[in-house]
Amino acid sequence: MNDSPGPRPGHRSGPAPERPPGTLRIGTIAGSDVLVTSSWFLVAALIAVLIAPGVEREVPGLGVWKYVAGLAFAVLLYLSVLMHEASHAVMARHYGFPVSSITLHFLGGMTAIEGEARRPREEFMIAVVGPLTSIGVGAGALALWFVVPDGLLKLATGGLVVANLLVGVLNLVPGLPLDGGRVLKAGVWKLTGDPHRGTLAAGWGGRVVALLVLCWPLAMPLLGFEPDVIDLVLVFVIALFLWTGASAALTSTRLRRRLPALVARDLARRTIAVPDDLPLAEAVRRAQQAQAGSIVTVTSSGRPVGLVSETALVATPEERRPWVSVSTVSRTLDEGLRLPVTLHGEELVRALTQTRADEYLLEEDDGRIYGVLVTADVDRAFREAGARG
Repeated sequence: MNDSPGPRPGHRSGPAPERPPGTLRIGTIAGSDVLVTSSWFLVAALIAVLIAPGVEREVPGLGVWKYVAGLAFAVLLYLSVLMHEASHAVMARHYGFPVSSITLHFLGGMTAIEGEARRPREEFMIAVVGPLTSIGVGAGALALWFVVPDGLLKLATGGLVVANLLVGVLNLVPGLPLDGGRVLKAGVWKLTGDPHRGTLAAGWGGRVVALLVLCWPLAMPLLGFEPDVIDLVLVFVIALFLWTGASAALTSTRLRRRLPALVARDLARRTIAVPDDLPLAEAVRRAQQAQAGSIVTVTSSGRPVGLVSETALVATPEERRPWVSVSTVSRTLDEGLRLPVTLHGEELVRALTQTRADEYLLEEDDGRIYGVLVTADVDRAFREAGARG
């Protein structure tokens, strides 16, 4: 089973993120790191043990080498999973989205795509190419199955046929976090013009699929199979994976529906500019007189250099304020603290996430100071938007 590709808001800038703990980098594909989690080795060993009896039947007398053959099949199987994920990565790059990594884990793989699809067609193409690749690999293996000689090679080829066709078809099931959920999202998005409705539909689809998976052991006796402990554990793990992924998608889209209400210009506090060596008490008096909610320190030429921290200001006793300069409670205006006043929605949240602070200076296109954006005000507006929704 494969995760659907995971677009995330924002394009990465600066140095590449550190490799997640518990993963091993084995190379790159299409400029993206290929990582293997530690859990994969456990699954590979389990596959080797499960495949070993079939290997023994085909080639009796191998002894411990039957487990080596099973492990080789596990590697071959995950190479086909890698092809599935690489197709997601190549298609995402075709549409201009960075792909930070491809990770192979115990349930399959995941492609970390940065950025959100801008149109339903992009969502559809990036999602559907993975299952189609798996089906293509399965069809190719089926063609080989008819010509390869009997023995281990035929056994491995048959395993690839079943595994890839199963992965391809199951990943087209319309529910997140499967690729089919992304396909469903694209379809609903195309019909309604609303990507959030598409995600909600696909998320609920994923929950329904999770419940159906849980019911699978009840249906197995009707098909002539008796579920064992491994079947029950596997069903539970897959259902939990689907339910968790679908629920995360539902939560995310509900939160993101509030984002359009966040407009930097509307949330800005009125500010005054003062020299950075002005006594703090005088700066506060001027701000109160001007009914300003923030203070910016500037040089003699009027260039903004600092933002007064509201927390540091409140912590400074009033009797000390006449004797300390305003610069003592100011934070230097680094690049990430100067934001365009035109930011809104996801762009605004992305900017605040990249450089975390309590206050940000908002500037017009020509560099003029518009006001100060306070993180607490953004949080409050976000909560109010949620209450109205």
